Amino acid sequence: MFEAAVAAADPAKVVPPHLPLPPRGRTLVLAAGKAAASMARAVEQCWPNDIEGIAVTRYGHGVDCRRIEVVEAGHPLPDAAGQGAASRFLSAAARLGCDDLLLFLLSGGASALLVEPQPGLNLDDKRAINRALLEAGAPIGEMNCLRKHLSAVKGGRLAAAAAPARVVTLAISDVPGDDPAIIGSGPTAADLTSCADALAVADRYDIALPEVARTALEQGTWETPRPADVLAAAAAMARTMDFEVVNLGADIQGEARDIGAAQAELARQHAPSVVISGGETTVTISAPGGVGGPNLEYLLALVLALEGAPNVHAIACDTDGLDGSAAAAGAYIGPDTLARARASGMDPRDMLTRHDSYKFFQQLGDLVVTGPTRTNVNDLRAVLIT
Repeated sequence: MFEAAVAAADPAKVVPPHLPLPPRGRTLVLAAGKAAASMARAVEQCWPNDIEGIAVTRYGHGVDCRRIEVVEAGHPLPDAAGQGAASRFLSAAARLGCDDLLLFLLSGGASALLVEPQPGLNLDDKRAINRALLEAGAPIGEMNCLRKHLSAVKGGRLAAAAAPARVVTLAISDVPGDDPAIIGSGPTAADLTSCADALAVADRYDIALPEVARTALEQGTWETPRPADVLAAAAAMARTMDFEVVNLGADIQGEARDIGAAQAELARQHAPSVVISGGETTVTISAPGGVGGPNLEYLLALVLALEGAPNVHAIACDTDGLDGSAAAAGAYIGPDTLARARASGMDPRDMLTRHDSYKFFQQLGDLVVTGPTRTNVNDLRAVLIT
């Protein structure tokens, strides 16, 4: 059974079916991990065009490759051979252009085998931290969180170095859940952890950090590349205007009108701040005939629940530029929205009942019309309490 299990993960079997098409330009193969050499050989045997590259693996784990150089290095404690390979990885990736491809082959063990400390740290520092994490029994996810932030190659930094080239990563996972950001500390994967998270890991396991590392983590200067996050971008913009931000997260679901009423109550309780949220709310049609979408219905319910509160403004839009059946991304409200609507002869509660939120905001001139944004993540809602 063990032999069958190992054979099922043989790179010669699992790599070829997932190879991408060759690019118009060059193909650079970089491989790191205990399976790096055998993964590189599997690519060599199938790749139809010219390739070049480097594979770094553990001592004794190398195999013969014809076009990809194989380097053996230290594991579980990194050594100078691994540091040299990491430096060469970054240099080679930086020479790629927009027509080129970086094919990154990743497997377990890459965290120790691919080591390039941040400026101010040296290999002995990284070895001491690695040893302390191992001796403390830290889970692999926490170990990699700290190692990413102390590294010049992990946590997405190799992919950043390769820009504007296309990057394709094939990974043989050794971690529960198979998170690409955890396998080998994710050299080509965007990172959801922060400098604060890394510092918390060090403190949790009483890991002694060099002063330069502790200062950089405390100040957030060694943050890793993060995935695109619309809420984070909105929050960052709000902070440039000196607003305190309350982030409710990007996973809010439920009836749009119920979320609107709940966030109106939240707005009444908050001191001056911006309350932002994302997610996908829904509208259950009980009276057909109206035009609108989840963001417009959310805002109309918010308007009614606020009852003209003098200190609240809000916006809610779909990031693709179209809110349900409405020809608008969403709309915005202010303290005078309810009074203006009633003065114009509209019955906001009746329009909410008929799901006619588009007409409500159209008559007020408060629609947000962007046209196609040519992207689509989820909705963005922001409530400003002044």
